[in-house]
Amino acid sequence: MNLDPQFLWETYSPWVVSGALKVVGAIALLLIGLRIAGWVAGIVRTQVNKNEKIDNTIGSFFASLVRWGLTAAVLITVLSVFGVQIASFAAILGALTLAIGLSMQGALGNIASGVMIMLFRPYKLGDYIDVAGVAGTVKDINLFQTVIATVDNVKIMIPNGQAIDGVITNYSGYNIRRCDIVFGIDYDDNMDKAIDILKGLIASDERIHKDPEPFVRVTNLGDSSVDITCRLWCNASDFWPLKFDMIEQGKKAFDAQGISIPYPHTTIVKKDEAA
Repeated sequence: MNLDPQFLWETYSPWVVSGALKVVGAIALLLIGLRIAGWVAGIVRTQVNKNEKIDNTIGSFFASLVRWGLTAAVLITVLSVFGVQIASFAAILGALTLAIGLSMQGALGNIASGVMIMLFRPYKLGDYIDVAGVAGTVKDINLFQTVIATVDNVKIMIPNGQAIDGVITNYSGYNIRRCDIVFGIDYDDNMDKAIDILKGLIASDERIHKDPEPFVRVTNLGDSSVDITCRLWCNASDFWPLKFDMIEQGKKAFDAQGISIPYPHTTIVKKDEAA
């Protein structure tokens, strides 16, 4: 075997140079193709979101479809650079479909679940939901997962399969919500006076709907307090501000009118035994 460097170079240099060029070309094609896939997906998302008649959730989902489809096309093209025939690749891919399907049941199930989410629309972008034990605002819905941000801005990614299979609580599903607030007053205080105070606060707050009519009634005689429940209807966007304001204003109004909010206590009654 001739190990002369010049002989080796003259013999194998065409293969080495050709292979190096193919590798460089494949890497360049891959990087450019992936960049184009992301760019086109961004265009799809932007154009769909411009249409006010189409929900932003659909734009996000279709952008994900386009990106993955173009990525697959880029990978097939890169393989063709190395002489892999597309027809042969398709045949091999078909032969491996069953094995891939069995090994990727979870991923394929998430894709199917993503399609179901788009069809049945249990939630959309911007909704505040509780799903798979996690509560937060929906930021993205793609082929494989739903991305939500918790109230303390933690990014949580939930597989679509888990999201669609469990119980979904959508707090943004309706435009109007009922806000329930319970005030406890002392047994020695005047119940009617306390109810009138709360009704006055309700009448002065424009966020509270007049229809359905607000409910203010004594609902429970507790161990240490008489409980007065307020059931108020408001816009979903006003729910938490209204609840916090009513609790604060109710406490201040009770203090000003001499109505006390008791803490749990126990009364001990001692009876003298007969002599």
